[in-house]
Amino acid sequence: MHHQFIPTTYYRNLGPYEPVLRIRSGDSVSTTTVDAAGCDQTGATVTPRGNPQTGPFFVEEAEPGDTLVVKIDQIRPNRPTGWARSVVAPNVVDPSFVKQLPDPPLAEWAINAAAGTATLIAPSSQLGQLTIPIEPMLGCFGVAPFRQQAISTATSGEYGGNMDYRGFVAGTTVYFPVFEPGALFFLGDGHAAQGDGEIVGTGIEISMDVTVTLSVIKGKSIAWPRGENADFIFTVGNARPLDQCLQHATTEMLRWLEQDYGLDSLSASLLLSQCVRYDLGNMFDPAYTMVCKLPKRFLPAKRH
Repeated sequence: MHHQFIPTTYYRNLGPYEPVLRIRSGDSVSTTTVDAAGCDQTGATVTPRGNPQTGPFFVEEAEPGDTLVVKIDQIRPNRPTGWARSVVAPNVVDPSFVKQLPDPPLAEWAINAAAGTATLIAPSSQLGQLTIPIEPMLGCFGVAPFRQQAISTATSGEYGGNMDYRGFVAGTTVYFPVFEPGALFFLGDGHAAQGDGEIVGTGIEISMDVTVTLSVIKGKSIAWPRGENADFIFTVGNARPLDQCLQHATTEMLRWLEQDYGLDSLSASLLLSQCVRYDLGNMFDPAYTMVCKLPKRFLPAKRH
């Protein structure tokens, strides 16, 4: 079944809130998100800033210990302008260089969804009329965390959250561990485009039209978010310092290769040793994000 949902309430935590819609495994939902400042498709501020989330959506079959499957069917900017910070964060440069960073004006971008482009409007710079391709993505999404926690959308963890990984685009399937009955799925923080690491603290922030399909794998337990697209499988670790989130992502990939592809520990390690790729997600917020990827062409047949 396909559901159309128009949000009127938004949350700045992922937690065990009353669901806004109950659906069945395999159902699709088309909805909208506001930008990180709480502005909707008209540019009006409809909720306080801080990565406000649409949801939560309750999936009837989902129980703790299951896996929620989120297929991102469509993400499309629904207004003609977006905004972004413009100066790299102090934590991504040498401490001695911080004092040389300029004052951080907000940047405004013109979004042409039909043409698939974003053009820098302001501030003026030596770049002239910079135009880049848009790659619409979800910066923050996931499920209610374990132990009845409500955790700020500023950060991330095993449940997902503010991962700001530019691979979360349409056509990607993401897997989350389920901690609460119904999973309680949230989504928001759309970016028209973003560089790796979200090193200025934002992407091009904008409201979105989004369609997702939610389904449940019963009895399958995973520890960290997983995902796949046409070319890769990947795992996501969220933590700080950076080496810890890399450890989470790599460990989850080893588990996946052993559980689903039948590789022993040595074989899984040998495959990773030469074929692994790492992508940097969020490098700005309280928890950093690292993504561990493997090209599908090197994988053995998946066990059923």
